[in-house]
Amino acid sequence: MAVYTDITEAELGTFLGQYDIGELMSYKGIAEGTENSNFLLHTSKGPYFLTLYEKRVDAADLPFFLGLMEHLARKGVTCPQPVHRRDREVIGELAGRPCAVITFLEGMWPRRPTVQHCRKVGRALASMHVAGEDFTLTRRNALSLDGWRSLWDQSRERADEVEKGLGAEIEADLAEIAAAWPADLPNGVIHADLFPDNVFFLGDALSGLIDFYFACNDLYAYDVAICLNAWCFEKDFSFNVTKAAALLSGYQQVRPMSPDETSALPLLARAAALRFTLTRLYDWLNGPDGDLIQKRDPAEFIRRLRFHRTIQSPQEYGL
Repeated sequence: MAVYTDITEAELGTFLGQYDIGELMSYKGIAEGTENSNFLLHTSKGPYFLTLYEKRVDAADLPFFLGLMEHLARKGVTCPQPVHRRDREVIGELAGRPCAVITFLEGMWPRRPTVQHCRKVGRALASMHVAGEDFTLTRRNALSLDGWRSLWDQSRERADEVEKGLGAEIEADLAEIAAAWPADLPNGVIHADLFPDNVFFLGDALSGLIDFYFACNDLYAYDVAICLNAWCFEKDFSFNVTKAAALLSGYQQVRPMSPDETSALPLLARAAALRFTLTRLYDWLNGPDGDLIQKRDPAEFIRRLRFHRTIQSPQEYGL
């Protein structure tokens, strides 16, 4: 979440007149994340989110994202829902950007994830994978191998500004991962960005998943690998195998992974770390600056990437 496009109270009030969500009482931009412009709305009927989709989000993908949220909710996965206008459409336009109003999900994301958080996230991820099996729309993962190469092509020349020798490291990782990529594992709809700030809890209970704007069709085990990177490293960059074991155990209670999937985890975890290294490196070097734009340092994922290179077997992740 971030704010790239500002809006006025007058244009927002006119836009919201298309919805039955009450009178606008206040709104504010949310200065988190990197992808879209997000605002918290307070109306006479309660809180809502407004998302303006910025240039990195293809408007043609919005039916997939918003339709997936509605599909998952029908299947019992708690997540925010797009609000329909009076004409039943969910995608509008504001300040020259496609946009949608989204229901508010109660809860807070865990700033210091525990073992129990990780176990519940594993179960929730598996439940989402199962629930999405019969979702009829599809979306190619734009941030898979081809997408990484494109990002790298736009960052390579300046990579050593971040750390000397980084360019050669990433070149080697890209080549090795591409050569060994497992194309025949079980696949379907994945979240692809299930970090702690995209999972809400109320007390000890997981209250829902948010931010499906990277969702796509890809390997289920790759989504698990993303979560290992997102949830199982400590502030000092050390890997917490107890958290990883809990996350994997929670996942397999709902959707058991095949032997081929577990064997691929070291490569996929390394690939996931590379994916976030590259997107953060690109944004760090090329992204706009501003008070309501949060750039994320690629260094933490460079450290994760180096850790995964040392893994010899999936058992080292707590299996």
